[in-house]
Amino acid sequence: MDGIVTAPTLRPPSTLPDERLVAPDVVRTVALFGVILMNYHGYLILRGAARRDGTLSTLLDPWTGVLSTRFAATFVLVAGVGVILMTRSAIGDPERVRSLRWRLASRGVVLYAFGLGFDLIWPGTILPFYGAMFAIGALLFTLRSRWITLVGLGAALAAWALAWWRIEQQAVGHDTSWLFAPGPGSVRGVAFDLVVNGTHPLLPWLAFFCAGMVVGRMLVRPTYVPLTIGAGLVLLAVALIARTATIDATDLPSARVRTLFSTDPFDRGLVYTVSALGTALVAFGAIGWLADRCRGAAVVDIAARAGQVVLSIYVLHALVFNLTVDWLGLIDPGDVLTALLAAIAVWTPLVVAAAEYQRAFRRGPFEQVYRSITR
Repeated sequence: MDGIVTAPTLRPPSTLPDERLVAPDVVRTVALFGVILMNYHGYLILRGAARRDGTLSTLLDPWTGVLSTRFAATFVLVAGVGVILMTRSAIGDPERVRSLRWRLASRGVVLYAFGLGFDLIWPGTILPFYGAMFAIGALLFTLRSRWITLVGLGAALAAWALAWWRIEQQAVGHDTSWLFAPGPGSVRGVAFDLVVNGTHPLLPWLAFFCAGMVVGRMLVRPTYVPLTIGAGLVLLAVALIARTATIDATDLPSARVRTLFSTDPFDRGLVYTVSALGTALVAFGAIGWLADRCRGAAVVDIAARAGQVVLSIYVLHALVFNLTVDWLGLIDPGDVLTALLAAIAVWTPLVVAAAEYQRAFRRGPFEQVYRSITR
């Protein structure tokens, strides 16, 4: 998925260009495995699978697990990185900047529209939110990093403030359903779903995208790995300290404590956003470092090529699930182990096939259609 936007290819499609940074593509491919795993586990639960106790369930429960939405947050961060890699050569060239703004905005709109349609067969898909972020990225990529950081921080704070406001309004008997439950199908419902209520709303998910744009500007520095991992560890430590503070906060109203210190992704709390961003930064730095160190290895080459075809892989993983689970009944709704095995069985051949397809044709089938519409 273009980012899912990727840096421009500089050599013939038969080779992986030396100039292309492999870290973002490899991180994208690895994060996609986690996205597929969480999706499969969640959709199997919705079809009757049990949510059992145990270490794996504690880690991988799609709604309450330790790693819930962390793979998707990493995926969004890499999307921000991809926008910077795509646009970095345009800075200082007004005509090129205008061209790329239009290209990014149009790709965002097309991806958003496609995502709304895809949501009919894969409810909760991240694609429309990606599309909106790319459209916003068209406005942001020329800003200084400090301003992009402030936009991301504003998104995180706004999400937290809205959650807090909702509690305060409900405490005094005011109805907030006009914002948080406007009903499906209406224009207001679609708009509020994108910004506030959806599975990956701009508030606070735009924070991950903006962080990725800042990281994208650091990739040319040899110190990007320690800076990225260090920043991620600091954020994780801050989130842990804040979360631990709730243990001694029994004198505060429980609803307010939950809003202030919750790590549940669907509470849109600030601690969750800080923690998820910390995880994404550490993952990007660690996997990127390993990919750079092992560049040229077959497994890195496969992952890097597949990382340029992730829109096709993402769409196909949903279609495969619907085929094998809903239409053919080949997979019964099982626990997290069933989801894990299914994710491995789908992700592995799709990644290998995508790498070979990229080697031969440069872009995946969905990427080709996507780009042809938005040249």
